[in-house]
Amino acid sequence: MSTEQTVRAWLRERGAESIAHPGGTLYAHLGRVHDRLGALGHDPQVQLAGLAHAAYGTDGFDRTLLAVADRAVLRDLVGEPAEALIYLYGACDRSRTWRPLPDTRQVRDRFTGGTHELAPEQTGPFTDLSIVNELDVAEQDPTFVARHGAYFRELFASWAPLASPAVLAEARRILG
Repeated sequence: MSTEQTVRAWLRERGAESIAHPGGTLYAHLGRVHDRLGALGHDPQVQLAGLAHAAYGTDGFDRTLLAVADRAVLRDLVGEPAEALIYLYGACDRSRTWRPLPDTRQVRDRFTGGTHELAPEQTGPFTDLSIVNELDVAEQDPTFVARHGAYFRELFASWAPLASPAVLAEARRILG
């Protein structure tokens, strides 16, 4: 069984197929994020991070599949680089991270209150994962663009120095 298949089985065991999310279930959302990251050129570690990005819950989605105290479980499953990205994504205090991200390249940790300096190899994947997550929600929720499109168009434009050209093009396509 591949790592991806193992992670998908783990997500099902943790109940992701029964958790409601725009577009159906959390499991379906996680799969779409994984697939889009791959289609946009990200390597398997970033794709695995996309597949399990909500394991610890997020600032925008409070359901958890695994306690942060049990990070070793997920690290053993996906590998250290993917788990580190999953943690950063789940820990991100969006209100204190997103706007200043291009200048600070720091993630404010909603679990600890601390700050994580993004390593150069994490900056692009973290930014792209954040964008791709929102793009999936935008495609699944017909009211999303009308309600939040202007905010995300402005935010993602400010992230242009951090994000991949393919992800930025996808954001323009979906958000207008």
